[in-house]
Amino acid sequence: MLNNKISGLRAMEILDSRGNPTVRVYVELSDGTVANASVPSGASTGENEAIELRDGDKKRYGGKGVLKAVENVNKKIAPALMGMHAHEQSSIDRKMIELDGTENKSKLGANAILGVSMAVARAAAESARIPLYQYLGGAGARRIPVPAMNIINGGEHADNSVDFQEFMAVPVGAPNFREGLRYVAETFHILKGILKNRGMATGVGDEGGFAPNLASNEDAIETIIEAIEKAGYKPGKDIAIAIDSAASSFTTGPGQYDLKWSGLGKLNSDEMISLAEKWVSKYPIVSWEDPLSENDWDGFKKFTDRLGSQIEVVGDDLCVTNTKYIARGIKEGSANAALIKLNQIGSVSETIEAVRMCRDNNWRYFMSHRSGETSDTFLADFAVAMDGGQLKTGSASRSERLAKYNRLLEIEEELGSSSFYYWK
Repeated sequence: MLNNKISGLRAMEILDSRGNPTVRVYVELSDGTVANASVPSGASTGENEAIELRDGDKKRYGGKGVLKAVENVNKKIAPALMGMHAHEQSSIDRKMIELDGTENKSKLGANAILGVSMAVARAAAESARIPLYQYLGGAGARRIPVPAMNIINGGEHADNSVDFQEFMAVPVGAPNFREGLRYVAETFHILKGILKNRGMATGVGDEGGFAPNLASNEDAIETIIEAIEKAGYKPGKDIAIAIDSAASSFTTGPGQYDLKWSGLGKLNSDEMISLAEKWVSKYPIVSWEDPLSENDWDGFKKFTDRLGSQIEVVGDDLCVTNTKYIARGIKEGSANAALIKLNQIGSVSETIEAVRMCRDNNWRYFMSHRSGETSDTFLADFAVAMDGGQLKTGSASRSERLAKYNRLLEIEEELGSSSFYYWK
């Protein structure tokens, strides 16, 4: 490790899974190790997320170029990090945060900082000749996460008549990751046949799930249950359901929501909670993410008081992988789990801090991709390293999603009988 000083650092602009620019960072160490990492990008973003720096030049990629972020890596971050040891992850991340000097990384860009942070972690692992999951999680990192596979997309992730953003199939009853992935992949393909037989579109949304014009949000759940059963599995026992409402995308004001596609129209927080109670009693739902908007803290607490003993209530836009907001959620009882996204906070070490806060306070934590992804598999290793046991990284289609699943298959095979897998 004494010979793993950063000797080279550069970035370039590449395209993500939506065809929008993002940042890839390359790092070289003094022992000859070379590694790279690519940064994801979200569509449904919380207002308190770290800022990904975009150029704003409408003549290039509609203003979404990232040449400024690239330049910040090459001309500002690289000189500051030269000669630092790659295994000093926290010090490296802290130096970049100090160099940026803003609360939300808006000066250098969270995309620039995270790209460097991830690339350095990967280079350090390769230099030490150990897998990334073991480098970040230690010798005991061996839990393979249960995949929450997004099989119906709506909301900001699709152009269809479904208000809620994600309906996921979760193989809670599988004996291991390999079989769990098979359970939900088979269900995904059966679902395609059901939709086709109904004369519905079988095109997919940003995260690879189908995006049909269903009759309602509830119809999405019932169609998934039909697919689970036709695939030969028992709803609730073999495969359960997780929902991401992404309610901030259809809020119309404090504690007010418009479910325009479902026919329910405008509801307040209490009515949204009553709807959720009805569904949880009727369907095999195990997790519900962002059931209310990111500013509806009182509503979130009521939701958790009413349903938190039955399901996971997950804060995504509410918590934005930020210890400031996670701490508030813990104190107020606003949820019982946090979604964890590397690019929401913008560095590897800060993401680990968010996980640690959840763990120390008996909150669950749910690893997640973004809707704009790359083929980088960092997230798969990170999920195993953090020992959370849950991961959402899209559907059984689109190679940028499958890359993460396939990496987890590799890790499970590498760990052999020492790996383990369970939802709770």
